[in-house]
Amino acid sequence: MAIQSSLGTETIVPSSTNETIDAQKDLAMLDASKLRINLADRLKPVPTPENVVFGKHMSDHMLVVTYDPSSGWSEPEIKPYGPLLLDPTSSCFHYSTSLFEGMKAYSGPDGESRLFRPELNMARMVRSAERVALPPFDPNELLKLIKRLVQIESRWIPQESGYSLYIRPTIIGTRPYIGMGASDYATLFVVCCPAGLYFHRGAKMLSLMTLGAHVRAWPGGTGGHKISANYAATFLPQQVAAQRGYDQVLWLLGDRITEAGAMNFFVVRKRSDGDLDLITAPLDGTVLPGVTRDSVLSLAGAHGHGITLPNLPPSLKIHVQERTFTTSDLSQWAEDGTLIEAFSAGTAVVIVSIGRIGLEGETDIILPKQESGMGPVAEAMCDKITAIQEGREQWSGWSVLCE
Repeated sequence: MAIQSSLGTETIVPSSTNETIDAQKDLAMLDASKLRINLADRLKPVPTPENVVFGKHMSDHMLVVTYDPSSGWSEPEIKPYGPLLLDPTSSCFHYSTSLFEGMKAYSGPDGESRLFRPELNMARMVRSAERVALPPFDPNELLKLIKRLVQIESRWIPQESGYSLYIRPTIIGTRPYIGMGASDYATLFVVCCPAGLYFHRGAKMLSLMTLGAHVRAWPGGTGGHKISANYAATFLPQQVAAQRGYDQVLWLLGDRITEAGAMNFFVVRKRSDGDLDLITAPLDGTVLPGVTRDSVLSLAGAHGHGITLPNLPPSLKIHVQERTFTTSDLSQWAEDGTLIEAFSAGTAVVIVSIGRIGLEGETDIILPKQESGMGPVAEAMCDKITAIQEGREQWSGWSVLCE
């Protein structure tokens, strides 16, 4: 059945595409107030938490909007989940003109659905669309539409701690022309699925391996954007690492450490004064500006100054360092005993600790084992971020209600 929506008018995300959008005033803008909702006649069974497999059980509905260069954005529609009809010459099939975001919705103790720092996802999605020359959109309007979709799919949000509804906003270029060039046609869609714990507490720490023959990102490239083409080229190296007994690839640019798998990578060093250094690669265009990455850095800087991270002394100072570091640095820190912890961060995993790092041609670096499966800083970050995500704690407006 068709329902006309009523969405709020609040503006959360400053649009970085105002100039581009102003230049297209004659074309229809993405407009959440024009949303049409067609609900499914028959709803799917929702899997129990113990049966949730990430990405397998899609929810009942999806959001779809199309862009035509002669008219602009169509009226948004939330409709039953199903296939898209695309021309075989669509740009996305031939030239990887596509991008996506990864977000999660949580059910708070008050029973309300909420998102975690969604304005960062929207801003990053705008930048990704600009990088692959796809049509501009208003991120504030898209966020309203996502909130409405989450409201409709709220029964798919597991109530258990650590579980969530994963949200995948995507834009694909649909220009029906095999000639090479930017796609001036696009389809924006959002699909959802329940998500459980990517790695369970107490499980073994992850192992990483460097593969110097493969590079994920390079200066002037697209590594700092969440575009689909970045991921396809990582699958073969991942298989190689797995064949050699490692869980993920530790990505390098020369000897510089950048990311781990599809996650941001952090190391923790103990300083001579007893404080800690939290080190991660800088946002130089080769590293994705992760939402969880930014959250880790913000919480580390605030520890002892407004908040206290769980099970860490309030007097402990964590010095945040966004800087270049190399495999030689990692080896030296392991040798002198100052490397006490390493972990990765991302939307899917939140935080996962690293137990072993294989550097090609060298003996593996073995990090201190922890009974919980997480180092103390990683565990503190995971606990604090999860509490904020689930609405059990609030900090700096990070937990946003879907209203």
